[in-house]
Amino acid sequence: MDIYTIIFLALAVFIFLRLRNVLGQKTGNERPPFDRAARDVVRGAQDNVVPLPGAVVDQAPQTPSADVVPPTDRWKGVAEPGTPLAQGLNAIVAQDSSFDPQHFLTGARGAYEMIVLAFANGDRRALKDLLSPEVYDSFEAVIREREKQEQKTETRFVSIDKAELVSAEARDRAAQLTVRFVSQMITVTRDKTGAIVDGNPDKVADITDVWTFARDVGSRDPNWKLVGTGSVH
Repeated sequence: MDIYTIIFLALAVFIFLRLRNVLGQKTGNERPPFDRAARDVVRGAQDNVVPLPGAVVDQAPQTPSADVVPPTDRWKGVAEPGTPLAQGLNAIVAQDSSFDPQHFLTGARGAYEMIVLAFANGDRRALKDLLSPEVYDSFEAVIREREKQEQKTETRFVSIDKAELVSAEARDRAAQLTVRFVSQMITVTRDKTGAIVDGNPDKVADITDVWTFARDVGSRDPNWKLVGTGSVH
């Protein structure tokens, strides 16, 4: 055995010992190896933990998204949290998830003006589509009496200053919403000669009406109908 062979053997033993110290030895308790794809699956599962009912997940709170509305702000601008109105709105939206009070109030404003003008003009056809049968009968009776007396009513809106929800209720499949309308309008009723029998064509009257609308939330018909009226002059 020459000197070079001895040197190579010594170097091989030295390298083996260094590798053993760095990598360690198998003890039989090592975790089984897994490939990169499996590791990515596990990591993804950890990033999307879904807590089971009753489980406590110890993790940093997530920042709420823009679509999540805190319960206390759900009816902001419409109803104060914890009030009967807010509870009524919760009951309605529990039956109809598409319900939006702001959208409803926009439609209620339009319906209010349409009904008042249709009533003044004696437009039975328009009223029938907007009123419940009971309310329609009472409106139609006044129109019929006006026609009998040969009187005509002229109404002109100056403004609708406010339309606000005052109560909400859900019973079975029926939802009811009561709205207070504050408006200014000019109304005058004349007889067949043109003489004024009621109202003043030159005076703007402040009117407060409290109307109740209802609809069957189980119906495919999305329209609300007027089921009750009241007013304060």
